[in-house]
Amino acid sequence: MSSTHLVLHDPEGHLEGELPLDRVSHECLVKAVLGWSGAPGLPAADLQQIALQLTGAARAVADDVRRAADRLHEDHPARALAEVVLAEAGRWLSGTLRGTVRCARGRARLVRALYERLDRLDEAARGPVRALTGPDEGVGRGGG
Repeated sequence: MSSTHLVLHDPEGHLEGELPLDRVSHECLVKAVLGWSGAPGLPAADLQQIALQLTGAARAVADDVRRAADRLHEDHPARALAEVVLAEAGRWLSGTLRGTVRCARGRARLVRALYERLDRLDEAARGPVRALTGPDEGVGRGGG
């Protein structure tokens, strides 16, 4: 009997950083959960499953935030703010997972905040963008 499962041994987590997140599906779930008006009428088990999925997404995005922050200089302001966001995420993720609308919404807000922080870290890593103000500015100007 053969198995269709493949187990990878990656104790240092090298592969984890190489796999892209499914951001679109995460954002769709976040939007749906935060768009509920009142109780959505789902059983507690379904709400717990949604909160669990959002928890997994939050952990994955938090790992990406950590890696992005670590690429910045130690005294960069964006890195310091990322540390605060990651500490708050750690507190949220250490809480008990419940099959409630409140829990699902909390996890959805966390995923949204982590993606926002990741985007800002990516912007900080690229540095300030300079706008071209005229035809004599930018590439090709000068005695190069």
